Amino acid sequence: MTPGARSYSFPKEEHLCRKKLIDELFGRGSSFGLYPLRLVWLPALAPTTAPPQVLVSVSKRSFKRAVDRNRLKRLMREAYRLNKYRLLEAPGGHSVALLGIIYSGKEKKPFALVEKKLISGLERLLTDATPTVEVVPVS
Repeated sequence: MTPGARSYSFPKEEHLCRKKLIDELFGRGSSFGLYPLRLVWLPALAPTTAPPQVLVSVSKRSFKRAVDRNRLKRLMREAYRLNKYRLLEAPGGHSVALLGIIYSGKEKKPFALVEKKLISGLERLLTDATPTVEVVPVS
């Protein structure tokens, strides 16, 4: 790949699938909502340029039909895939190890709105997610 060229892929290695990591994300992670999305993240120990592992979810309670849930998940994955460079190309790197993108709306929204909200969420992540480094007092 040439320098400056972006990779718009979303390979399997970037998908968050391990139950232990998912439990840790929802147990210790921080979150904020940007209707119709909710972003949950777990900070990394140090800033990195590696992509975080991402979980995409749509509630079965809100969308009974699998067709609707799959469509919304596809929209969210596509929006993330096209805009993850905002996180990866941040000056000084980013501090997100695990990221969960949850669709919390009750009705289907168009791709343009989902993408706009996801971009806002990624920008907010860059300011909110700080490394969890414990400061030990020197005596």
